[in-house]
Order: sequence, then structure tokens, then C-alpha cells
Amino acid sequence: MRRLLIGLTVSAVFVTASACGSSGSTESAGETAADGTTTVKVGIIPILDVAPVYLGQKKGFYSERGLKLELTPAQGGAAIVPGVVSGQFQFGFSNTTSLLVAQSKKVPVKVVANGVASTAEEGADFMGTTVKKGSPIKSAKQLEGKKVAVNALNNICDTSIKESVRKDGGDPSKLQFVEMPFDQMSAALENDQVDAACTPEPALSTVKAAGGTAIAASFYDVDPNLTVAMYFTSQQYAQKNPELVKKFQEATAESLEYANSHPEEVREIVATYTKIPATLLEKLTLPNWPAEPNRASIERLAELAKEDGQLKETPDLDALLP
Repeated sequence: MRRLLIGLTVSAVFVTASACGSSGSTESAGETAADGTTTVKVGIIPILDVAPVYLGQKKGFYSERGLKLELTPAQGGAAIVPGVVSGQFQFGFSNTTSLLVAQSKKVPVKVVANGVASTAEEGADFMGTTVKKGSPIKSAKQLEGKKVAVNALNNICDTSIKESVRKDGGDPSKLQFVEMPFDQMSAALENDQVDAACTPEPALSTVKAAGGTAIAASFYDVDPNLTVAMYFTSQQYAQKNPELVKKFQEATAESLEYANSHPEEVREIVATYTKIPATLLEKLTLPNWPAEPNRASIERLAELAKEDGQLKETPDLDALLP
């Protein structure tokens, strides 16, 4: 069902999103308990990026504002977008490209908080385009005609890896993308199901532990300070529940700041919701969790997505961003 939902996202959900936006389910604020605590459902991806919300939940940043998070894992932002628009989730976490595609198709999404960003350190980013040990592929250009694993089609992995190939003098249109969850990519590389993979942490450390290498830091190749993903809601929910959205924004901002200043606690919390072995926790390359999205990097992503045909219309960033 999860794969079916992702497949339907572009073809059906984007077309009907405006109609979905007027449904009663979208307007639901969440379940409120007798003590006044409101449970909000949040669609997330079980990767390092979302460690701050898990930390924030543990530290009480959300509960002290009267919020209880119900975190639901999904394979990618492309599946979370329709979940938020339909009211399945009150909030969601999505890569920036999927949000740009949604906005360009008039899907009523609204960013409410920053998510995660590249490290801005060359050769030390938290995402790498990886190949297995002994692979003949040594550079991004050599990915032409090869199979590359991504967690969802038409997302930031596609955009960024194509940019790595382009920068290395290759033809990005010749890549073949294969969809699979991040935690299956290391095995897929080892079994020659794919030739390369889009691996943010902790998948990056898992591949490296098996002897694989990163041939490109593709997020960094787009922009050293790339805004990789953000938290969002539907426009209708934001309009009808401004106080709840404000509480979520404030708690998430505090969570991002805490994660940046407590790296060891980030490593500990990641082990609670991913399959990363304890032996690899110290090897994780942590991303940045800035307070605000980097608009210039988002504009660059939009340019690349349009160049590669992911976007037919230029998205309205003023309507999308906070």
C-alpha cells in the first residue's frame, strides 16, 4: 500500500488536492484529551534528519506546549504530502523538492518549520551518493546508464544526484532511478540490484561499514547550505488552527537548536527509531539543523528541478515558505 500511495501521488493526489483541502478531515485540529493536551499526527521518514522531533518529544518541548506527537514513519516525502493534505496527518516532514513539486501543482501545502540542511563542509556531508566496495564506478559522470536507488521518485535525491552528474561533465538524463527504502539500499548495492544509491545517514554509515564509498556529496553539490527538508502542514489547517501551528513551530525550533548543541544525544535517539547498529552511532555524520530555511538554496533546487523536467511551473516560494 505504501508503494501504491507513492505511485499515486503525482498522477492522482496532485490533481485532486484542492478538493481534498476542503474536506472536514483536513480541518481537524487533532485529538484533545481531558487535560487539554492535543495529539497531532506527524508523518516522518525514519532517518537521521528527524532526530530533533524525537529529542523534542523526549525533552518535553512539545508537551510543555500542550502537544503530544504521534510520529508515523513513511518511505518518503512524496507519500507524506497527500497524507497531510487529506488530513491523515496534521504535520509532515518532506524533502524540499517534493514540496516544490506539490506547490507548483497548486497542492495547498505550507511550510511551518525548518527541517534539516547540509553541513556546508566539503567532503563531510551527511548524504553521499554511494557505490559498493570494489565498484568500477569512481565518479558521478560514470553513473550514466546506471541504476541508482532513491527512496522515492521525483524527489531531492533525483535532483541532487543529477546535479552531481552534470557538474562532473555527464548527462543526467541517462540515469535510471530505482525506488526503495533507505534501509534496504546497502543490501541492494551488495547484491548488484543497483549500481549506486542516495544514502543520507544512517544509510551512509551502513554502506561505508560494508566497504562502500561515496563518489559524490550530492546535496552539497546543489548548495553547501542546502535546505534538504522541512516540516509542513496544509494551508487549511494553518488557517484554522493558528495557535496549534504556532506551538508546533516553537517546539520544533527549540528541538532543532537542542539537537545542534547536543550531538551525543542525537546519536542516542537515532538508535531508537532506525536500524542503525550501535557500533556505527559514533561514525554518523550529523547534518545542520538551522532555525530558518535557506531561501537561495531552495531557489537553486527549483531551478534544477525545472531544468530536469520535475517542475513544469515555477513554484511560488512566498506561498510555500513561512
